[in-house]
Amino acid sequence: MKTETIAIHAGNLVKSNTGDVTQPLSLSTTFFRDENGGYPGGHMYSRVSNPNRSTLENLLATLEKGVECCAFSSGNAAGMAVFQALKPGSHIIAPDDMYWGFKKQLQTIFKDSLEIDFVDLTNTGGIADYIKENTVMIWIETPSNPLLKITDIRALSAITKKHNLILACDSTFASPILQQPITLGADIVMHSTTKYIGGHSDVLGGALITAKKDEVWERIRNIQQIGGAVPSPFDSFLLVRSIKTLPYRMRGHCSNGMALAQYLEKHPQIEAVYYPGLASHPQHQIAKEQMSDFGGMMSVLIKGGFEEAKKVVNQVKLFAQATSLGGIESLIEHRASVEGPDTKTPGNLLRISVGLEHVDDLIEDFNQALG
Repeated sequence: MKTETIAIHAGNLVKSNTGDVTQPLSLSTTFFRDENGGYPGGHMYSRVSNPNRSTLENLLATLEKGVECCAFSSGNAAGMAVFQALKPGSHIIAPDDMYWGFKKQLQTIFKDSLEIDFVDLTNTGGIADYIKENTVMIWIETPSNPLLKITDIRALSAITKKHNLILACDSTFASPILQQPITLGADIVMHSTTKYIGGHSDVLGGALITAKKDEVWERIRNIQQIGGAVPSPFDSFLLVRSIKTLPYRMRGHCSNGMALAQYLEKHPQIEAVYYPGLASHPQHQIAKEQMSDFGGMMSVLIKGGFEEAKKVVNQVKLFAQATSLGGIESLIEHRASVEGPDTKTPGNLLRISVGLEHVDDLIEDFNQALG
């Protein structure tokens, strides 16, 4: 089946006593045993598994062409489960512009148990120099947040396989529609399902998809089920519902994103546009090779510095000044203000999540904000 068909029907292939076309919401926290102590419905307790969560996990694993998925209550919980699954003393190589939430985890929660090097992963030729005896994982993020760097997944896969390391990929900005890292050699794919997968800014979630069931994956599954940071049945229900329109929503995000990026690139008040779909992007060719399209995320540098950037973010009218991304509504954010005084993000950078409004209205909004 093609992706559009999988997105709609893989979540509907469930049995229902009442003949529902769409899977009903199962709110029960516990399930009947039979006379032999077994569970005829396949579920024992909702923290361990739930019909709606199982459907979500099967759907995401199918879309990502993986063998299994673990769904979590947030993207941060999903990423943290990977770090928790690593043995104390393990060394991780991570991107220098890693999503600040995960970077904070590694620098605070795991500072005494894991060793981390943050490096420029777009320079694939220099990565091997950071590999040590205790290195177990390279964590990549492509496209990255907020600089929209593109990491060559195939090249990193060759490195990790040569050194017997795990390659984990945060693919949130791409969604399973635009990029499937497992087919390019990744071992684990991470998504904040809050973003494009949810798509409506009304549900929190995260997910991990694995290329194979191994010891590390079993530890991740144990952390999910015993740790209990799982999505509710209703959250899972909403995500399955949202995925049905994901392929078509992504087409709109990509179309609007490209049009706005092309407009902004030519605007005299814009110093630079970071969007992998532009030929001017330094990793544009790699993006073309591993993504089917370029998404709705971009960052721009405003001429004049910090204060000018703050002025623009306060003058747009259609773009909501709010955290998060991937929703049907357009969002804009001054990332340096959000990330705090230790941020590495340029002070004149605005991160933009291009929504599904008419692109002419979005361009006009920027036109008036930029003066």
